[in-house]
Amino acid sequence: MVRSEETKPQAGAATRVRGRPRSFDRETALEKAVMAFWERGYEATSVSDLTRIMGIGAPSLYAAFGDKRSLFEEVVRVYAGSYGSFTRRALDEEVTARAAVERLLREAAVEFTDPGHPYGCLVTHAATNCTTPEVEEALRRRRNADVAALESRIKADVATGELPEGTDAGALARHAAAVFQGMSQQARDGASREELEAVAEIAMAIWPRS
Repeated sequence: MVRSEETKPQAGAATRVRGRPRSFDRETALEKAVMAFWERGYEATSVSDLTRIMGIGAPSLYAAFGDKRSLFEEVVRVYAGSYGSFTRRALDEEVTARAAVERLLREAAVEFTDPGHPYGCLVTHAATNCTTPEVEEALRRRRNADVAALESRIKADVATGELPEGTDAGALARHAAAVFQGMSQQARDGASREELEAVAEIAMAIWPRS
């Protein structure tokens, strides 16, 4: 029987691999997996692609990371804590929702066009053409959590008078998310940092004022 690429080998086989000393650096291999999924997306990145790019055999991949989906989940966590951490920092460190969104979009223009790694946002791009329901749902939950966090900040600003009474916090949060996600795709389509900074400036020009 041919084993699915997303299925682990039998427990005994994995155990035998784990019993031998690891012949590769796990963090280096994981970083290469981040780049692979970031560039290609989840669905288009096969296990054979991963083993070639990471420089390890399939048994080593399964033993060290689990199946493809487990590896991708770890990749997303690594991305969120490193390359994508500017999103959370903007929300956590800025005093107002407006300042947080402005910082978020301006930093996105820089990060999405950095030639040192694939363009755009991994979490946004990896969902493109994804047909694995569990992966699709996990990415959706992550994106929606960011929208909910921003909506909460906007509501707090409405309550304090920082934003006008009657501001639709949900719509404003989704607008910011739509601009962010659109900037990601624009970066992959070749938009420059300056062009995306201009998009961010227009997005902030329509932000409501008290």
